[in-house]
Amino acid sequence: MAKPATRRVVREDPVSRAFGDRVRILREQANLTLEQFSKQSGVSRAMLSKVERGEKSPTIGVARRIALALETSFSTLMGDDDAPRRAFAVVRKDQRQIFRDSKTGFERFLLSPVMAGMAVEVVLHHLPPKTSTGKLPAYPQGTSKHVLATHGRVTVRTKDTETVLDEGDSLYFEVDVEHWFENKTARRCEYYLVISVPPSYGRRSDGKA
Repeated sequence: MAKPATRRVVREDPVSRAFGDRVRILREQANLTLEQFSKQSGVSRAMLSKVERGEKSPTIGVARRIALALETSFSTLMGDDDAPRRAFAVVRKDQRQIFRDSKTGFERFLLSPVMAGMAVEVVLHHLPPKTSTGKLPAYPQGTSKHVLATHGRVTVRTKDTETVLDEGDSLYFEVDVEHWFENKTARRCEYYLVISVPPSYGRRSDGKA
């Protein structure tokens, strides 16, 4: 007698579920269909559907494209919109918003508080040996990044430039072009980013974050 088929239980990732819920809510507030959302973001409809259902954790490049299409910030998608907004905020180490790429091991830690309308984000990147963040889409014109290498060696690339930073080196560049970070060495690298965005970035035309 054949045994009944067993159902595989898929454990839901609460972080992916919360991220997907925020994406869906913002898309609906913008009156975008999945098809329109796909065209604006350059991300496939199938991927967006899985992200909204919490079935897929997007790479940082895909997440950034989603944020730009929704005219919001990456931090807003990762954080809690109901968090208190105040001029003084402490972010404890165990309270950091963390993004991990399961394929590469790349980690992004948001060090600044999640507050609507902030013009600066401070993040920490951990990049394993022989890996890359993947290509990151261009930010709105006027956005810049300050990079400080604190461990190992990181290569900062655009289509036309390649800059190698050793421990203690820093770099400032405007990020209105596609760019990415690489670790070409055999040891882990770590670097800090200070992202300065235009005052209007991260706020929707209707005044909602």
